[in-house]
Amino acid sequence: MTCPSCKLAIEGEFEVSALGKLSEEDQAFVIAFVRHHGSLKKMESLFGISYPTVKNRLNAISAALDKNFEAPAPNLYVLEQLSRGELTVDEALERLSEAGEGEK
Repeated sequence: MTCPSCKLAIEGEFEVSALGKLSEEDQAFVIAFVRHHGSLKKMESLFGISYPTVKNRLNAISAALDKNFEAPAPNLYVLEQLSRGELTVDEALERLSEAGEGEK
């Protein structure tokens, strides 16, 4: 990774979010979409494109995000609850056991 303004470079392995894996152009499109509360009409006027083109662009971005998205492990939520003290160890073990049975 390199900072364009100060030229500081850091080398190594970094985890990049699904949004970070999108092209800069697609990231800008998503930012605009969120800033305008998902208004397709506003996206049409901002980018000078038709409604079907906005929809197609969003579908393509969605597909790219789906490729990059990794669902959290099913037991992660239970473990997070345990770490916050919301569950006892016995309750967590019971939920983890139930989850394991559902996978069979």
